Order: sequence, then structure tokens, then C-alpha cells
Amino acid sequence: MAAARENVSLIFKLYCLTVMTLVAAAYTIALRYTRTSDKELYFSTTAVCITEVIKLLLSVAILAKETGSLGRFKTSLRENVLGSPKELLKLSVPSLVYAVQNNMAFLALSNLDAAVYQVTYQLKIPCTALCTVLMLNRTLSKLQWISVFMLCGGVTLVQWKPAQATKVMVEQNPLLGFGAIAIAVLCSGFAVLASVGGLYTSVVVKYTDNIMKGFSAAAAIVLSTIASVMLFGLQITLTFALGALLVCISIYFYGLPRQDTTSIQQGETASKERASGV
Repeated sequence: MAAARENVSLIFKLYCLTVMTLVAAAYTIALRYTRTSDKELYFSTTAVCITEVIKLLLSVAILAKETGSLGRFKTSLRENVLGSPKELLKLSVPSLVYAVQNNMAFLALSNLDAAVYQVTYQLKIPCTALCTVLMLNRTLSKLQWISVFMLCGGVTLVQWKPAQATKVMVEQNPLLGFGAIAIAVLCSGFAVLASVGGLYTSVVVKYTDNIMKGFSAAAAIVLSTIASVMLFGLQITLTFALGALLVCISIYFYGLPRQDTTSIQQGETASKERASGV
């Protein structure tokens, strides 16, 4: 995967970064806009189902293009889908988790502003980090642990005195919205360990690094905030601004690569050997 990243041009990486940022911001804003309309609301479960059907059709189309012929397409489906019931059963677990997560996103954006949601939803980073530590026995660097606590502090500031949207007239329950985000965050942390969510996200994971993904998340927060001010009359408070800034900084710190100490240790070992030889 590292080799694939090195061979990709900077333009393609910037393209992935731009599209990922716009998709994240546009999804949040569009969902918030449709869920705060004074017209009759649609069922969130129907929207989630339609989304998954579209992803299924796109996946089938991509598979058909990669196989190149109808015969190989049928063979691939028979071997990898119909002929692997155990694998399908395993994939059903993260699929169910993602279904719950997506429905919680609708509930959260029905009760929280898009910018507040975008900032608070970054709690998925420490949640995923804790899951990897507890379930996969991985370790985090000191800087990553600091960034995790910094991110939690930023989200606390944002939720301390939530920014109000003056143009939204529908009744909202911020506590219910935050509870929905909490469930979505837990689902996200668990599901990330099992699979990579989204077709485009898989491309981004393959061809970009953690710094670019962190920058994308921070840019999506900024875009969501600007759009919320323009569309929903969001009144930005000092605590919201400080909290959002802390979250953006912590995302950047968390994505920084660890220092490679292998060469340093080898150099120290060689120096000790030469000293002992003398």
C-alpha cells in the first residue's frame, strides 16, 4: 500500500482530498437542510436503504468492468459471493453496524447544527483508537494520546454552549442529537475495525496518507461552519470556535507519522560495538 501511495501523483492526491472534503461537507449540510425543512419529512430508513442499493449497483458495475466478460463476471459472483456464505455472514456484522450508524446520523442532524455535528463526530477518532488498543493490542504514541485528549476537550467546549441557528424553526432536542452522535461514534469505531466504509473512502485510504485525511476532516469542519452560517444563521460562540480549533489541531497531530527509531537504534548499537572493541 505504501508503494501505491508513492506512485500516485500529487494532482491525484489533491483530487482525492478535494472530493473527500466536499463529499463530507455536502453530505452533512444537505442532510441538515432536508431534516430541518418545514415540509413533511421523509423516512431516514428509506434514505439509508436507497443509498445502499445505489452502492450495490455501483459495486456490481465496477466488478463487471474489471472482469471484462459476462462469463468471468458470473464466475466471480459465484466464487466470491454465492460460494462464500461464511464470508457473507462475517460481513453482515459491520453492515448492520453501518446501518445503525447511518440512521443515527439522520437523527443527530435533525437535532444538531451541521457544524456542531461535524466537530462532535470527530470523536470517532479516539473511539477507533481505543478499539484498536483494546481489541487489536496496538499501541499509540505519546503525541497520539495527547491529541486524543485534546480532541475530547475540543468537543467538550463545542457542546458546553452549543452555537444556535437562528434560521431553523423546527423543534430540536440537542441532548437527543448528542446521544445519537454517541451511538454513531461507537458504531464507527467498531465498524472501522471490520471493514472500510464507502466506495470512495477505500480509494482515499489506498492513495492518501493520514495527514491528508486529517486535513480533509478539518477542511470539512470549516466548510460546514461557513455553510451553516449562511444557510441556517449559525451564531458562532467563542467556545465553539476554540473547540473547533482544538479538534482540527488534534486531528492533524493524531495523523502525524511516528518517528522511525530503527536507524537511530542501529547507529547506537554500532557505536557501542566500536567502543567495546577499542
